[in-house]
Amino acid sequence: MAKNKVALISLGCPKNLVNSEQMLYQLCDAGMEIVPEPELADAVVINTCGFIEAAKSEAIDAIIQMGELKKAGKLKSIIVTGCLSQRYQKEILTELPEIDSVLGTGSYDDIVDAVAGALKGKPVTRFGDIDAPVSETGRIVSTGPGWAYLRIAEGCSNRCAFCVIPSIRGKYRSRGMDEIIDEAKALAQTGVKELIVVAQDITRYGIDLYGKRSLPELLHKLCAIKGIRWIRLHYLYPDQFDDELIETIACEKKILKYLDIPIQHINNNILKRMNRRGTGEDIRALFKKLRERIPNLVLRTSLIVGLPGEGEDEFDELCGFLRETKIERAGVFAFSPEEGTPAAEMTDRCDEDEAKRRQEIVMDIQAEIMDEWSRSIEGKTITVLCEGYDDETGLQFGRSWADSPDIDGIVFFSGECPAGDIAHVVIDETADGEWYGRQVLHEI
Repeated sequence: MAKNKVALISLGCPKNLVNSEQMLYQLCDAGMEIVPEPELADAVVINTCGFIEAAKSEAIDAIIQMGELKKAGKLKSIIVTGCLSQRYQKEILTELPEIDSVLGTGSYDDIVDAVAGALKGKPVTRFGDIDAPVSETGRIVSTGPGWAYLRIAEGCSNRCAFCVIPSIRGKYRSRGMDEIIDEAKALAQTGVKELIVVAQDITRYGIDLYGKRSLPELLHKLCAIKGIRWIRLHYLYPDQFDDELIETIACEKKILKYLDIPIQHINNNILKRMNRRGTGEDIRALFKKLRERIPNLVLRTSLIVGLPGEGEDEFDELCGFLRETKIERAGVFAFSPEEGTPAAEMTDRCDEDEAKRRQEIVMDIQAEIMDEWSRSIEGKTITVLCEGYDDETGLQFGRSWADSPDIDGIVFFSGECPAGDIAHVVIDETADGEWYGRQVLHEI
């Protein structure tokens, strides 16, 4: 009997990708065949993001495209999961009738039923408890070679005024430490060298389970795993740093000196409106301490411009802070008023064009800072996790300690290093966030 063939499209953040990998595992375990392209499939699963307007548009476009394949007889069923379906569970089937089965973010473990039901003409619609304990379902790692995400918690309880995540993903729930360590050991045995530790807020890890911030303890245990070379941290909220965490990051050699700390803004009034904890002075003091305690630190952050209440003075303060602090990596977003959030009800915001203008200004400032910092790397020897060979340039490519997948730069280098291995590379030139060099040593 022929197996049902399923393709999966994963949109959005790394945490969503982990859910996609868990669904792949369940589908394979149920005897279904995973195929790389929807055109080869009987059913397609679209794991959506619904965080901001651009993500919603991307998800809707993907659904409509799959609907065209279905209409042309090249696809039998469409199953939609994830944040978009959770957020718009009342509207999604009526507005996008090409969808068959729908699962919310509390029902990923029902994916086999959803696909099988859709293919039998018995669609499934389920929205389980988004505050339930994090599922410990296995996963088929789709990243790499040589690296994988390690999710340590689900949901968020921060309730930032601009953010819908708590209503989509539920309250903050930590995974058990033993389960995390077991998964990390299994990943290491498959050749994973870099673990990218992810959660909406990893600094709060363990508070709900153990009654205290337990990230330092977890990190020490991860660093003890044989085969793991790099541990990268996403995302650390600025109000939960303490000396124990800073000391752990500074002293553990496997923890990359790359910290993603989303601050969103620096002006006190804007931070208050965002319902962020702490002040601009707190952020400045934290960054100063981190620079002093952790040599060669690369800071990454996320920033929102155009939020209600941000006038020229508040915006100028943000620009001045960036020029002063020289953050090496930054994602800059124009404010998106998301329905259901307090910020969407605030009326004193600038118009969309002005928000985009401010976004471009900040991006230009950041480009200058990043280019200046990149030039300081020229002539130095760095370690690079090789990811493959680039036909266009005729060079190997990979990532340094300063580069997280898909959001930062790439290192191109001459030499021979299998994907998933470590190369030592002398950087000869930098341009537009990308580094070019030559391999001087190869490690397995």
